[in-house]
Amino acid sequence: MAKAPAGFKIRLAPEDEYTHTPDAATNYNESMYFNMFDPARKIGGWFRIGNRPNEGYAEMSVCLYLPDGRVAFMYAKPAITHNRELNAGGLRVEVIEPFKRLRVTYDGKVVVLSNPNDMAEPSKAFRNNPVVACKVELDYEGVSPMFGGETVKEDGSALDIDPEKSFAKAHYEQHVAATGRFVIGDETFDVAGYGLRDKSWGPRYWQAIHWYRWCPMNFGRDFGMMLSIVAGEKGEPRQGGMVLKDGKYDLIKQVSIDSDWDENWYQTALRAHVVTESGASYDVEGKVLSLIPLRNRRQAPDGSELHTRITEGMTEYRCNGMVGYGLSEYLDQIVDGKPVSIGG
Repeated sequence: MAKAPAGFKIRLAPEDEYTHTPDAATNYNESMYFNMFDPARKIGGWFRIGNRPNEGYAEMSVCLYLPDGRVAFMYAKPAITHNRELNAGGLRVEVIEPFKRLRVTYDGKVVVLSNPNDMAEPSKAFRNNPVVACKVELDYEGVSPMFGGETVKEDGSALDIDPEKSFAKAHYEQHVAATGRFVIGDETFDVAGYGLRDKSWGPRYWQAIHWYRWCPMNFGRDFGMMLSIVAGEKGEPRQGGMVLKDGKYDLIKQVSIDSDWDENWYQTALRAHVVTESGASYDVEGKVLSLIPLRNRRQAPDGSELHTRITEGMTEYRCNGMVGYGLSEYLDQIVDGKPVSIGG
C-alpha cells in the first residue's frame, strides 16, 4: 500500500472496484486501465474506459501493438447517461472477484497503422489507413498486493479538491497476469503475459499535470516495477512507484529516468536508476519497440487552447539479466510546439 502524508490515511475497499456515485464536479471521471504484454510473441496492448457522466460521455481507448511494428488503435467518446458500469463504445470491464479477477472485452473497430506516428494527426490517420473489425477477450488475475487508494483525512472524511486542478482524488494500481485473444480483421493472436492495471475516480483534467513519466513493466509473475515521476509547474517532480518481488511490494523512494529522443521528441530508449525503501537498488534499461503519439485538447476559460501529448511506447526492459516488457508512457503539455519537460 502507498504511504499517506502525515495527518492523512489511504482508504481502499473491495467495493471500490465498482463504480461510485459521481461528485458534483462537471469533470468527474471514473476510469479503469489495463495493459498486458506477451513476452513470447512480443505483442501487447492497453485498454482504457473513463466515464464522464456529468458531461454525458465516456472516453474509450483500445491500443494493440503487433509483432511486426503495426499498431491497431481506436478512440471514441460514446454517449452515456449514468455511471453504473464501465461499458461503452464496445469496451467493457467486468469485476469477477475484487482485487483478484477481472475481464476485459472489446467488440468494435480499429484503425491499423503501419506507421503509428500517423496518429499525430488523427483525422488523416483514420482517413489513410485501413479500419477493420476487432475483438478482444482478456481474463486478468491479480499477482500482487494493491497499491494506492483514496487519500482521506484521519477521521475518514474526504479532502477538499479543486476540480480545475485535479487529475484524480483516488487512484490504485496492481500488477497482473492476463490470457486471452486479439482478433484484428482476419488475424487472430492468442496471448498470455503480464501487465499492470489501475483505477481512478474524481475530477480530472489531463492538463492538471505539467508532465510525467510512467513506466510499468513485468519480468515474469514474481518480478515487476512501476516507475513514476510527476511534475507540476512548480517545485521538484515527485518520484515514486514500487518494485514487485516475490509477491510483495517494495516502495520506491528515488528514481531517475534518462531518455533518448527522436526528431519529434518521442522517446526511443531510457535508462532508470531505482532505490527502494528497503535499500535495494536497480538499474533498468528500456528500448521502445513501437510507439503511438496521442493527444488531448481543451479550451481554457481565457479562450486559449491547451494541448496535452501522451506518447505510448511498448518497451522492452532489461534488469538484473532479465528481459521484460511493458510501457513507457510520457505525458507533456505542449507549449510553442515543444514538450515542456524538454526545456530550452
